[in-house]
Amino acid sequence: MRTNNRRNFIKTSLTAVAGLALSPALSHAFVLQFVQERLKYPFNAFEPYIDALTTEIHYTRHHTAYIKNVNEAIAAEKIPYTTVETFFENAASLSPKARNNGGGAWNHNFFFATLKPGSASVPKGKLKAAIDKAFGSVDRFKEQFAQAAASRFGSGWAWLVKDKGQLKITSTANQDNPLFGSAEVKGTPLLALDVWEHAYYLKYQNKRADYIANFWNVVDWDVVAGRLT
Repeated sequence: MRTNNRRNFIKTSLTAVAGLALSPALSHAFVLQFVQERLKYPFNAFEPYIDALTTEIHYTRHHTAYIKNVNEAIAAEKIPYTTVETFFENAASLSPKARNNGGGAWNHNFFFATLKPGSASVPKGKLKAAIDKAFGSVDRFKEQFAQAAASRFGSGWAWLVKDKGQLKITSTANQDNPLFGSAEVKGTPLLALDVWEHAYYLKYQNKRADYIANFWNVVDWDVVAGRLT
């Protein structure tokens, strides 16, 4: 899926290009830098569905570490890719440090940008129509998405993606995402749920299903809709 929409989406979603030359032979190119986007809300904004301590640790420790580690790997390994798109499409050729932390950096920016405080809302307009067309109804979509999140063994993510105009649900292991060249289902991400234990264990312990059910109370459907266009 190599559309202009996808390229524009990726370019505006996470990273900035820093003015560091790769080598004399590539003096015109610049090193890709992952940037941690500012959290839009205070840590307690998603209470009672996601507790404040989990949000604080998730953002200031886990997410911050992914940002630091991937940028270290890019510099140390002289990774030549200058866009997120090419970085992820070639993830299979990267070191575990670069691959895992690059995915973690991008995925968490995407995840946190999808959250909002307040009571549960619902998809509307073109987004609802697209969900209804792909899954039959919003309720059926939520059931299938929840199943993908619950059945992801170990650590990983559940995703709603757009692929060639069609909405699909998928999941990825560890910090992979649907932009990876090796992804089982590729597409433009619209919605993501982090099902690593660090995302929910302080509040929910082993009750991942409860965490998934409460996730719908903090989804910003306007953000999701904006990614659809």
